[in-house]
Amino acid sequence: MAANFWASSHSKQLLDPEEVDVVPAADRERGITPVEFRLVKIHMSFHIWRLAQQVKVRQRVIATAITYFRRVYTRKSMTEYDPRLVAPACLYLASKVEESTVQARLLVFYIKKMCGSDDKYRFEIKDILEMEMKLLEALDYYLVVYHPYRPLLQLLQDAGITDLTQFAWGLVNDTYKMDLILIYPPYMIALACIYIASVLKDKDTTSWFEELRADMNIVKNISMEILDFYDTYKIDPIRGLQEDKIIPVMNKLPSKA
Repeated sequence: MAANFWASSHSKQLLDPEEVDVVPAADRERGITPVEFRLVKIHMSFHIWRLAQQVKVRQRVIATAITYFRRVYTRKSMTEYDPRLVAPACLYLASKVEESTVQARLLVFYIKKMCGSDDKYRFEIKDILEMEMKLLEALDYYLVVYHPYRPLLQLLQDAGITDLTQFAWGLVNDTYKMDLILIYPPYMIALACIYIASVLKDKDTTSWFEELRADMNIVKNISMEILDFYDTYKIDPIRGLQEDKIIPVMNKLPSKA
């Protein structure tokens, strides 16, 4: 199951936890704290998701776009790469990589529709195309991303608990509000989501996990990160972060950078 992943460029891009969420110097100079840096990434992940709903792409495209978005900010500053432009450009690039191409003009249309009179989010087609080229360089042209969805379905089948599919799938979706995909192999994220789902739904999977010989320390660590996220961030599943939390942070960023 994981063999293809370990042979991929994605596996070589995995980072240690301390390498993620480091605020670049240019952003620190603008007064952005580690907590605020995280909030921007959560907010813009929602922005990608909402935009993707408008243009009707598969979940995999959304997940790849958010992975690109989060990976970019382990290498570039938000001061240099405006998240309001990087987000739609990541969705545009991901749609091409995942063979579900969305036209840039459609993204521009729906951004204007979604964001109304907020000029900071308004971009033209050429802006998205130019940022796409910058993203390719920032990502070192490594565009293949493995996701937890396929291993999740295979593992649930193996464990005989396919009735947990919808619940566990929702947990996997929520992991993209965090940086887990940059740190852990996708199948370990899938296992953590199964672990949480089985505990919350009173399914005894102890013997199955033992037979799997998975590293339960890692599974439990990922599970705790997910549960801590739910405790820390009270996020509306449709609207995202509360405006009074995110607007002051976004105002620290230069517009049209």
